Amino acid sequence: MRHARRRVVRRVTRLAAVGGLLLGVTMVTRAVASEPAAPDAAAGAAPYAAAGQPAGPGAGLVSRLGTSRTAGSWIGADGRTVVAVTDEEAAGEVRRAGAEPKMVRHSMRDLKSAARTLRSAPRVPGTAWAMDYRSNEVVVRGDRTVSADDWSELTRVADGIGDFVRMERTEGTFTTRLNGARPILSTAGRCSAGFNVTDGRRDFILTAGHCGPDGSVWFADDRAGKQVGTTVGGSFPGDDYSLIEYADGRAGEGAGVVAVGDGKGVRITGVADPSVGQRVFRSGSTTGLRDGEVTALDATVNYPEGTVSGLIETDVCAEPGDSGGPMFSEGIALGVTSGGSGDCTAGGTTYFQPVTKALAQLKVRLVVSPRAGDGTASPAPSVPPGAAAGGTVSPGSSAPAAGIPNASTLLSRLADPRNVGPGLLVTGGSLVTLVATRWIRAEQDRKAYRRHYSASWG
Repeated sequence: MRHARRRVVRRVTRLAAVGGLLLGVTMVTRAVASEPAAPDAAAGAAPYAAAGQPAGPGAGLVSRLGTSRTAGSWIGADGRTVVAVTDEEAAGEVRRAGAEPKMVRHSMRDLKSAARTLRSAPRVPGTAWAMDYRSNEVVVRGDRTVSADDWSELTRVADGIGDFVRMERTEGTFTTRLNGARPILSTAGRCSAGFNVTDGRRDFILTAGHCGPDGSVWFADDRAGKQVGTTVGGSFPGDDYSLIEYADGRAGEGAGVVAVGDGKGVRITGVADPSVGQRVFRSGSTTGLRDGEVTALDATVNYPEGTVSGLIETDVCAEPGDSGGPMFSEGIALGVTSGGSGDCTAGGTTYFQPVTKALAQLKVRLVVSPRAGDGTASPAPSVPPGAAAGGTVSPGSSAPAAGIPNASTLLSRLADPRNVGPGLLVTGGSLVTLVATRWIRAEQDRKAYRRHYSASWG
Protein backbone atom coordinates (compact mmCIF):
# COMPACT_ATOMS: atom_id res chain seq x y z
CA MET A 1 0.00 0.00 0.00
CA ARG A 2 2.84 2.38 0.89
CA HIS A 3 4.53 1.66 -2.47
CA ALA A 4 1.26 2.40 -4.31
CA ARG A 5 0.97 5.80 -2.59
CA ARG A 6 4.57 6.59 -3.54
CA ARG A 7 3.86 5.77 -7.17
CA VAL A 8 0.80 8.06 -7.18
CA VAL A 9 2.82 10.92 -5.62
CA ARG A 10 5.61 10.45 -8.18
CA ARG A 11 3.18 10.47 -11.09
CA VAL A 12 1.36 13.59 -9.86
CA THR A 13 4.72 15.33 -9.32
CA ARG A 14 5.91 14.44 -12.84
CA LEU A 15 2.65 15.62 -14.39
CA ALA A 16 2.89 18.91 -12.46
CA ALA A 17 6.50 19.36 -13.58
CA VAL A 18 5.61 18.72 -17.24
CA GLY A 19 2.69 21.15 -16.99
CA GLY A 20 4.92 23.76 -15.41
CA LEU A 21 7.50 23.26 -18.15
CA LEU A 22 4.89 23.83 -20.87
CA LEU A 23 3.53 26.88 -19.04
CA GLY A 24 6.98 28.40 -18.64
CA VAL A 25 7.86 27.89 -22.31
CA THR A 26 4.55 29.51 -23.30
CA MET A 27 5.22 32.50 -21.03
CA VAL A 28 8.69 33.02 -22.51
CA THR A 29 7.41 32.65 -26.09
CA ARG A 30 4.65 35.19 -25.58
CA ALA A 31 7.00 37.64 -23.89
CA VAL A 32 9.34 37.50 -26.91
CA ALA A 33 6.75 37.35 -29.68
CA SER A 34 4.22 39.85 -28.35
CA GLU A 35 4.50 43.57 -27.93
CA PRO A 36 5.74 45.03 -24.64
CA ALA A 37 3.12 45.30 -21.95
CA ALA A 38 0.96 48.38 -22.18
CA PRO A 39 2.00 51.13 -19.79
CA ASP A 40 -0.21 52.33 -17.01
CA ALA A 41 -2.92 54.62 -18.28
CA ALA A 42 -1.55 57.54 -16.30
CA ALA A 43 1.87 57.18 -17.92
CA GLY A 44 0.98 55.98 -21.41
CA ALA A 45 -2.18 57.90 -22.24
CA ALA A 46 -2.99 61.58 -22.23
CA PRO A 47 -6.43 62.43 -20.78
CA TYR A 48 -8.77 64.13 -23.21
CA ALA A 49 -9.16 67.87 -22.89
CA ALA A 50 -12.53 69.55 -22.55
CA ALA A 51 -13.85 70.50 -25.96
CA GLY A 52 -14.83 74.04 -26.79
CA GLN A 53 -12.20 75.73 -24.67
CA PRO A 54 -10.32 78.66 -26.23
CA ALA A 55 -6.95 77.62 -27.61
CA GLY A 56 -3.46 79.06 -27.54
CA PRO A 57 -1.43 81.31 -25.27
CA GLY A 58 -4.06 84.09 -25.37
CA ALA A 59 -6.85 81.75 -24.28
CA GLY A 60 -6.81 82.86 -20.66
CA LEU A 61 -7.04 86.55 -21.58
CA VAL A 62 -9.85 85.97 -24.08
CA SER A 63 -11.79 83.90 -21.55
CA ARG A 64 -11.33 86.46 -18.77
CA LEU A 65 -12.22 89.52 -20.85
CA GLY A 66 -15.22 87.91 -22.53
CA THR A 67 -16.67 87.68 -26.03
CA SER A 68 -17.97 91.26 -26.11
CA ARG A 69 -14.52 92.80 -25.46
CA THR A 70 -12.29 90.45 -27.49
CA ALA A 71 -12.29 88.86 -30.94
CA GLY A 72 -9.79 86.03 -30.69
CA SER A 73 -6.02 85.70 -30.34
CA TRP A 74 -3.14 84.53 -32.50
CA ILE A 75 0.63 84.18 -32.66
CA GLY A 76 2.27 87.15 -34.40
CA ALA A 77 5.13 86.98 -36.89
CA ASP A 78 7.57 87.77 -34.06
CA GLY A 79 6.20 84.94 -31.91
CA ARG A 80 4.33 87.22 -29.51
CA THR A 81 0.71 86.60 -28.52
CA VAL A 82 -1.72 89.09 -30.06
CA VAL A 83 -5.24 89.59 -28.67
CA ALA A 84 -7.97 91.44 -30.57
CA VAL A 85 -9.82 93.83 -28.23
CA THR A 86 -12.68 96.31 -28.62
CA ASP A 87 -11.87 98.90 -25.92
CA GLU A 88 -8.87 100.62 -24.36
CA GLU A 89 -9.45 99.16 -20.92
CA ALA A 90 -9.20 95.64 -22.34
CA ALA A 91 -6.09 96.69 -24.28
CA GLY A 92 -4.46 97.80 -21.01
CA GLU A 93 -5.17 94.45 -19.39
CA VAL A 94 -3.64 92.64 -22.37
CA ARG A 95 -0.47 94.76 -22.15
CA ARG A 96 -0.13 94.15 -18.42
CA ALA A 97 -0.37 90.40 -19.11
CA GLY A 98 2.62 90.67 -21.48
CA ALA A 99 0.68 90.24 -24.74
CA GLU A 100 0.11 92.67 -27.59
CA PRO A 101 -3.40 94.15 -28.05
CA LYS A 102 -4.93 94.98 -31.42
CA MET A 103 -7.96 97.28 -31.50
CA VAL A 104 -10.81 95.97 -33.71
CA ARG A 105 -14.37 97.03 -34.56
CA HIS A 106 -16.17 93.73 -34.21
CA SER A 107 -16.22 91.49 -31.15
CA MET A 108 -16.23 87.70 -31.00
CA ARG A 109 -19.94 87.96 -30.25
CA ASP A 110 -20.42 89.72 -33.62
CA LEU A 111 -18.34 87.15 -35.48
CA LYS A 112 -20.19 84.22 -33.95
CA SER A 113 -23.54 85.83 -34.71
CA ALA A 114 -22.51 86.14 -38.37
CA ALA A 115 -21.49 82.47 -38.45
CA ARG A 116 -24.87 81.44 -36.99
CA THR A 117 -26.70 83.43 -39.68
CA LEU A 118 -24.67 81.73 -42.40
CA ARG A 119 -25.43 78.30 -40.91
CA SER A 120 -29.16 79.06 -40.93
CA ALA A 121 -29.11 80.01 -44.63
CA PRO A 122 -29.90 77.37 -47.29
CA ARG A 123 -26.99 74.94 -47.48
CA VAL A 124 -24.74 75.29 -50.54
CA PRO A 125 -22.27 72.41 -51.12
CA GLY A 126 -18.82 73.66 -52.05
CA THR A 127 -18.83 76.58 -49.62
CA ALA A 128 -16.98 77.18 -46.36
CA TRP A 129 -16.55 79.95 -43.83
CA ALA A 130 -14.35 80.75 -40.87
CA MET A 131 -13.58 83.62 -38.49
CA ASP A 132 -10.37 85.38 -39.49
CA TYR A 133 -9.16 86.88 -36.20
CA ARG A 134 -6.33 88.84 -37.80
CA SER A 135 -8.55 90.71 -40.28
CA ASN A 136 -11.54 90.79 -37.89
CA GLU A 137 -13.77 89.30 -40.55
CA VAL A 138 -15.80 86.24 -41.35
CA VAL A 139 -14.46 84.87 -44.65
CA VAL A 140 -16.86 82.95 -46.89
CA ARG A 141 -15.32 80.84 -49.67
CA GLY A 142 -16.96 79.17 -52.64
CA ASP A 143 -15.29 76.58 -54.88
CA ARG A 144 -15.74 76.12 -58.61
CA THR A 145 -18.76 73.82 -58.18
CA VAL A 146 -20.89 76.63 -56.71
CA SER A 147 -23.22 78.08 -59.34
CA ALA A 148 -23.52 81.80 -60.00
CA ASP A 149 -27.09 81.82 -58.66
CA ASP A 150 -26.15 80.08 -55.40
CA TRP A 151 -23.17 82.40 -54.95
CA SER A 152 -25.38 85.46 -55.52
CA GLU A 153 -27.89 84.20 -52.96
CA LEU A 154 -25.17 83.62 -50.37
CA THR A 155 -23.71 87.06 -51.11
CA ARG A 156 -27.11 88.64 -50.34
CA VAL A 157 -27.11 86.83 -46.98
CA ALA A 158 -23.60 88.15 -46.28
CA ASP A 159 -24.55 91.71 -47.23
CA GLY A 160 -27.39 91.53 -44.73
CA ILE A 161 -24.96 90.65 -41.95
CA GLY A 162 -22.54 93.53 -42.47
CA ASP A 163 -19.33 94.66 -44.11
CA PHE A 164 -17.16 92.38 -41.96
CA VAL A 165 -18.20 89.33 -44.01
CA ARG A 166 -15.76 88.86 -46.91
CA MET A 167 -16.68 86.75 -49.95
CA GLU A 168 -13.95 84.84 -51.82
CA ARG A 169 -13.94 82.45 -54.74
CA THR A 170 -11.37 79.65 -54.54
CA GLU A 171 -9.82 77.27 -57.06
CA GLY A 172 -10.37 73.55 -56.75
CA THR A 173 -13.17 71.75 -54.97
CA PHE A 174 -13.92 71.28 -51.27
CA THR A 175 -13.86 67.52 -50.84
CA THR A 176 -13.38 64.97 -48.10
CA ARG A 177 -10.02 63.54 -49.06
CA LEU A 178 -11.06 59.94 -48.89
CA ASN A 179 -8.24 57.64 -49.40
CA GLY A 180 -2.06 59.37 -43.98
CA ALA A 181 0.48 58.23 -42.05
CA ARG A 182 -0.31 54.53 -42.51
CA PRO A 183 -2.75 53.57 -45.29
CA ILE A 184 -5.80 51.52 -44.28
CA LEU A 185 -8.22 50.06 -46.78
CA SER A 186 -11.79 48.75 -46.80
CA THR A 187 -14.72 48.41 -49.13
CA ALA A 188 -15.60 51.99 -48.13
CA GLY A 189 -12.34 53.28 -49.64
CA ARG A 190 -8.78 54.14 -48.66
CA CYS A 191 -8.03 56.27 -45.60
CA SER A 192 -5.19 56.96 -43.20
CA ALA A 193 -4.51 56.06 -39.60
CA GLY A 194 -4.46 59.19 -37.46
CA PHE A 195 -3.52 58.72 -33.78
CA ASN A 196 -3.72 55.72 -31.45
CA VAL A 197 -6.14 56.11 -28.55
CA THR A 198 -7.38 53.90 -25.71
CA ASP A 199 -10.30 53.57 -23.32
CA GLY A 200 -8.06 51.78 -20.80
CA ARG A 201 -9.12 48.30 -21.92
CA ARG A 202 -8.87 48.37 -25.70
CA ASP A 203 -6.88 50.38 -28.25
CA PHE A 204 -8.25 52.16 -31.31
CA ILE A 205 -7.23 54.25 -34.31
CA LEU A 206 -8.66 57.76 -34.36
CA THR A 207 -9.28 58.79 -37.98
CA ALA A 208 -11.75 60.78 -40.09
CA GLY A 209 -15.46 60.04 -39.75
CA HIS A 210 -16.14 60.23 -43.47
CA CYS A 211 -13.84 57.26 -44.06
CA GLY A 212 -16.59 54.74 -43.43
CA PRO A 213 -19.69 53.91 -41.37
CA ASP A 214 -19.86 51.69 -38.29
CA GLY A 215 -18.99 48.12 -39.16
CA SER A 216 -16.45 48.99 -41.88
CA VAL A 217 -13.64 46.41 -41.79
CA TRP A 218 -10.13 47.76 -42.43
CA PHE A 219 -7.06 46.00 -43.80
CA ALA A 220 -3.37 46.89 -44.11
CA ASP A 221 -3.14 45.74 -47.74
CA ASP A 222 -5.32 45.64 -50.83
CA ARG A 223 -5.48 41.82 -50.77
CA ALA A 224 -7.29 41.81 -47.40
CA GLY A 225 -4.51 39.65 -46.02
CA LYS A 226 -4.00 41.50 -42.73
CA GLN A 227 -7.05 42.82 -40.90
CA VAL A 228 -6.43 46.00 -38.93
CA GLY A 229 -9.78 46.44 -37.24
CA THR A 230 -13.41 47.55 -37.47
CA THR A 231 -15.08 50.96 -37.21
CA VAL A 232 -17.04 51.02 -33.95
CA GLY A 233 -18.17 54.65 -33.63
CA GLY A 234 -17.80 58.20 -34.82
CA SER A 235 -19.57 61.24 -36.21
CA PHE A 236 -20.03 62.50 -39.79
CA PRO A 237 -21.38 64.89 -40.94
CA GLY A 238 -21.57 67.47 -38.16
CA ASP A 239 -18.13 66.36 -36.98
CA ASP A 240 -15.52 64.28 -38.80
CA TYR A 241 -14.02 61.60 -36.54
CA SER A 242 -14.32 57.85 -36.03
CA LEU A 243 -12.79 54.98 -34.05
CA ILE A 244 -11.37 51.80 -35.53
CA GLU A 245 -10.99 49.08 -32.90
CA TYR A 246 -7.87 46.96 -33.42
CA ALA A 247 -8.66 43.37 -34.36
CA ASP A 248 -6.62 42.03 -31.42
CA GLY A 249 -7.51 44.92 -29.11
CA ARG A 250 -3.95 46.29 -28.90
CA ALA A 251 -2.11 48.98 -30.88
CA GLY A 252 1.26 47.29 -30.31
CA GLU A 253 4.78 48.63 -30.37
CA GLY A 254 5.27 52.27 -31.34
CA ALA A 255 1.67 53.19 -30.56
CA GLY A 256 2.74 56.71 -29.54
CA VAL A 257 4.59 57.37 -32.81
CA VAL A 258 3.16 58.65 -36.10
CA ALA A 259 4.86 57.69 -39.35
CA VAL A 260 6.25 60.46 -41.58
CA GLY A 261 7.77 58.37 -44.38
CA ASP A 262 11.07 56.59 -45.11
CA GLY A 263 10.73 54.46 -41.98
CA LYS A 264 10.81 57.56 -39.76
CA GLY A 265 8.33 58.70 -37.17
CA VAL A 266 7.55 61.47 -34.68
CA ARG A 267 6.86 60.85 -31.00
CA ILE A 268 3.46 62.12 -29.87
CA THR A 269 3.70 63.32 -26.28
CA GLY A 270 0.45 65.21 -25.65
CA VAL A 271 -2.71 66.76 -27.05
CA ALA A 272 -3.94 70.36 -27.30
CA ASP A 273 -5.89 72.85 -29.39
CA PRO A 274 -3.89 74.94 -31.87
CA SER A 275 -3.56 78.73 -32.13
CA VAL A 276 -4.12 80.89 -35.19
CA GLY A 277 -0.68 81.61 -36.65
CA GLN A 278 0.85 78.42 -35.22
CA ARG A 279 3.12 76.39 -37.50
CA VAL A 280 1.83 72.84 -37.86
CA PHE A 281 2.73 69.61 -39.63
CA ARG A 282 0.69 66.80 -41.07
CA SER A 283 1.65 63.39 -42.42
CA GLY A 284 0.04 61.53 -45.30
CA SER A 285 0.78 58.44 -47.35
CA THR A 286 0.31 60.38 -50.60
CA THR A 287 2.33 63.54 -49.98
CA GLY A 288 4.46 62.72 -46.93
CA LEU A 289 5.30 65.26 -44.24
CA ARG A 290 4.07 68.80 -45.01
CA ASP A 291 3.92 71.98 -42.98
CA GLY A 292 2.04 75.25 -42.92
CA GLU A 293 0.12 77.56 -40.64
CA VAL A 294 -3.21 77.60 -38.84
CA THR A 295 -5.25 80.34 -40.51
CA ALA A 296 -8.58 80.08 -38.65
CA LEU A 297 -10.48 78.10 -36.04
CA ASP A 298 -14.12 76.98 -35.76
CA ALA A 299 -14.45 76.74 -39.54
CA THR A 300 -17.51 75.30 -41.29
CA VAL A 301 -17.30 73.36 -44.58
CA ASN A 302 -20.27 72.30 -46.71
CA TYR A 303 -19.00 69.08 -48.27
CA PRO A 304 -21.17 67.30 -50.85
CA GLU A 305 -21.79 64.62 -48.19
CA GLY A 306 -22.86 67.11 -45.51
CA THR A 307 -21.81 70.06 -43.33
CA VAL A 308 -18.98 69.80 -40.80
CA SER A 309 -18.35 72.57 -38.24
CA GLY A 310 -15.72 73.37 -35.63
CA LEU A 311 -12.80 72.57 -37.94
CA ILE A 312 -9.22 73.91 -37.94
CA GLU A 313 -8.40 75.80 -41.15
CA THR A 314 -4.81 75.71 -42.43
CA ASP A 315 -2.75 76.48 -45.51
CA VAL A 316 -1.09 73.05 -45.34
CA CYS A 317 -1.52 71.21 -48.63
CA ALA A 318 -3.07 67.75 -48.93
CA GLU A 319 -4.19 65.38 -51.65
CA PRO A 320 -6.42 62.30 -51.94
CA GLY A 321 -4.84 59.56 -49.87
CA ASP A 322 -4.02 61.91 -46.97
CA SER A 323 -7.49 61.86 -45.37
CA GLY A 324 -7.64 60.90 -41.70
CA GLY A 325 -3.89 61.44 -41.24
CA PRO A 326 -2.47 63.21 -38.18
CA MET A 327 -1.72 66.92 -37.71
CA PHE A 328 0.73 67.85 -34.94
CA SER A 329 3.41 70.32 -33.82
CA GLU A 330 6.34 69.81 -31.43
CA GLY A 331 4.99 66.30 -30.74
CA ILE A 332 1.54 67.58 -29.71
CA ALA A 333 -1.49 66.04 -31.40
CA LEU A 334 -3.81 68.68 -32.85
CA GLY A 335 -6.10 67.25 -35.52
CA VAL A 336 -6.95 64.61 -38.12
CA THR A 337 -7.27 65.48 -41.80
CA SER A 338 -10.85 66.12 -42.88
CA GLY A 339 -10.77 67.69 -46.36
CA GLY A 340 -10.11 70.82 -48.36
CA SER A 341 -9.22 72.12 -51.80
CA GLY A 342 -6.09 72.43 -53.94
CA ASP A 343 -3.03 70.19 -54.02
CA CYS A 344 0.65 70.13 -53.08
CA THR A 345 1.77 71.59 -56.41
CA ALA A 346 -0.22 74.82 -56.40
CA GLY A 347 -1.07 74.83 -52.67
CA GLY A 348 -4.49 74.91 -51.10
CA THR A 349 -6.62 74.95 -47.96
CA THR A 350 -6.96 71.91 -45.70
CA TYR A 351 -9.32 71.44 -42.75
CA PHE A 352 -8.77 69.27 -39.70
CA GLN A 353 -11.02 67.80 -37.03
CA PRO A 354 -9.71 68.93 -33.61
CA VAL A 355 -8.42 65.95 -31.63
CA THR A 356 -9.54 67.39 -28.27
CA LYS A 357 -13.20 67.39 -29.22
CA ALA A 358 -13.04 63.89 -30.70
CA LEU A 359 -11.41 62.50 -27.55
CA ALA A 360 -13.98 64.19 -25.32
CA GLN A 361 -16.94 62.96 -27.35
CA LEU A 362 -15.61 59.41 -27.71
CA LYS A 363 -14.39 59.23 -24.09
CA VAL A 364 -10.95 57.90 -25.00
CA ARG A 365 -7.40 59.03 -24.25
CA LEU A 366 -4.49 59.62 -26.57
CA VAL A 367 -1.72 57.00 -26.42
CA VAL A 368 1.51 58.96 -25.97
CA SER A 369 5.20 58.22 -26.33
CA PRO A 370 7.83 58.98 -23.66
CA ARG A 371 9.72 62.17 -24.44
CA ALA A 372 13.03 61.48 -26.13
CA GLY A 373 16.19 62.54 -24.36
CA ASP A 374 18.63 61.40 -26.98
CA GLY A 375 18.82 64.66 -28.92
CA THR A 376 17.74 63.03 -32.18
CA ALA A 377 16.96 65.42 -34.99
CA SER A 378 13.42 66.01 -36.13
CA PRO A 379 12.38 64.81 -39.59
CA ALA A 380 12.41 67.53 -42.25
CA PRO A 381 9.14 68.22 -44.07
CA SER A 382 8.74 68.48 -47.79
CA VAL A 383 7.96 72.19 -47.89
CA PRO A 384 5.30 73.09 -50.48
CA PRO A 385 5.18 76.51 -52.16
CA GLY A 386 4.15 79.18 -49.72
CA ALA A 387 4.62 77.09 -46.59
CA ALA A 388 5.43 78.97 -43.42
CA ALA A 389 9.05 78.87 -42.39
CA GLY A 390 8.14 78.79 -38.75
CA GLY A 391 11.56 79.47 -37.27
CA THR A 392 12.64 76.73 -34.90
CA VAL A 393 9.26 75.00 -34.69
CA SER A 394 9.57 71.26 -35.46
CA PRO A 395 7.20 68.31 -35.87
CA GLY A 396 8.57 66.72 -32.69
CA SER A 397 11.33 64.34 -31.60
CA SER A 398 12.31 61.61 -34.04
CA ALA A 399 11.59 57.91 -33.58
CA PRO A 400 11.53 54.84 -35.85
CA ALA A 401 8.15 54.11 -37.36
CA ALA A 402 6.51 50.96 -36.02
CA GLY A 403 7.12 47.78 -37.98
CA ILE A 404 8.62 44.30 -37.72
CA PRO A 405 10.73 44.02 -34.55
CA ASN A 406 14.47 43.88 -35.24
CA ALA A 407 17.09 41.72 -33.53
CA SER A 408 18.00 44.36 -30.97
CA THR A 409 14.34 44.64 -29.97
CA LEU A 410 14.08 40.90 -29.44
CA LEU A 411 17.32 40.84 -27.45
CA SER A 412 16.12 43.66 -25.25
CA ARG A 413 12.95 41.71 -24.51
CA LEU A 414 14.94 38.58 -23.67
CA ALA A 415 17.21 40.60 -21.40
CA ASP A 416 14.29 42.29 -19.65
CA PRO A 417 13.43 40.28 -16.51
CA ARG A 418 9.96 41.86 -16.47
CA ASN A 419 9.15 40.18 -19.79
CA VAL A 420 10.74 36.69 -19.63
CA GLY A 421 11.83 36.38 -15.99
CA PRO A 422 8.61 34.75 -14.68
CA GLY A 423 8.53 32.32 -17.60
CA LEU A 424 12.17 31.34 -17.14
CA LEU A 425 11.61 30.88 -13.40
CA VAL A 426 8.65 28.53 -13.99
CA THR A 427 10.58 26.65 -16.69
CA GLY A 428 13.69 26.26 -14.53
CA GLY A 429 11.72 25.11 -11.50
CA SER A 430 9.80 22.57 -13.57
CA LEU A 431 12.99 21.17 -15.09
CA VAL A 432 14.58 20.77 -11.64
CA THR A 433 11.47 19.01 -10.36
CA LEU A 434 11.31 16.71 -13.39
CA VAL A 435 15.01 15.78 -13.12
CA ALA A 436 14.70 15.23 -9.36
CA THR A 437 11.71 12.89 -9.73
CA ARG A 438 13.51 10.89 -12.43
CA TRP A 439 16.65 10.58 -10.21
CA ILE A 440 14.61 9.55 -7.16
CA ARG A 441 12.80 6.89 -9.17
CA ALA A 442 16.05 5.58 -10.64
CA GLU A 443 17.61 5.40 -7.17
CA GLN A 444 14.57 3.60 -5.77
CA ASP A 445 14.60 1.12 -8.66
CA ARG A 446 18.31 0.43 -8.07
CA LYS A 447 17.72 -0.26 -4.37
CA ALA A 448 14.78 -2.52 -5.15
CA TYR A 449 16.91 -4.44 -7.67
CA ARG A 450 19.63 -4.96 -5.05
CA ARG A 451 17.11 -6.16 -2.45
CA HIS A 452 15.54 -8.59 -4.92
CA TYR A 453 18.80 -10.27 -5.97
CA SER A 454 20.85 -9.91 -2.77
CA ALA A 455 19.69 -13.30 -1.51
CA SER A 456 21.50 -15.08 -4.34
CA TRP A 457 24.68 -13.06 -4.17
CA GLY A 458 27.77 -15.06 -3.07
